[in-house]
Amino acid sequence: MVQVTPLSDPRIRQGDVFRDIDFIEHVTEADGVLEVSKITFPLVVVLTQDCDLEQDFKYRWSGEQKKTQDKWLLSVLVAPLYNAEHVYDGSHLSDVDRKMEPFPKGQSTRLNFLQNNQIPRYHFLPFPDEVRVVNSVVDFKHYFAVNVETLKGLAPTRFVCSISPLYREDISHRFASFLSRIGLPDAT
Repeated sequence: MVQVTPLSDPRIRQGDVFRDIDFIEHVTEADGVLEVSKITFPLVVVLTQDCDLEQDFKYRWSGEQKKTQDKWLLSVLVAPLYNAEHVYDGSHLSDVDRKMEPFPKGQSTRLNFLQNNQIPRYHFLPFPDEVRVVNSVVDFKHYFAVNVETLKGLAPTRFVCSISPLYREDISHRFASFLSRIGLPDAT
């Protein structure tokens, strides 16, 4: 079971969970009309390293004038938290017309691997009952950036909880490991 903490101060932290966060898929312009395609994810978890978030907060919002802004972040990496039940049946992206590979409950070995975090692409997060979040899965292939000032502005109304340091470090290490894997060519 994941341990969580409530909002402790106004800064964004690695492992924070936010609700209703937009991902801008693309912006097109035709004849002076802009069309913005976005996906609103019900829940996301912050993946950006906490030391970088701490430095950004300290040097951007401390009120102290600095000669440079080299500690400021442009964006924060986040990943959607998908309802585990929807991941099991492969429907977690059905709202954007994508069918994903299911984890059928009848195939207990594969499902157990998912729930025990033995599949490098995914991270299973069972939330405690007192947190109003269903058991969730992070798919490390689905991460995106959110403007840091935008996310900070949304924090007062969209912050859900913060995953405790031990559990967020596990997510961070698994995400880094997934991104640093060696890409092998397709055997076919």
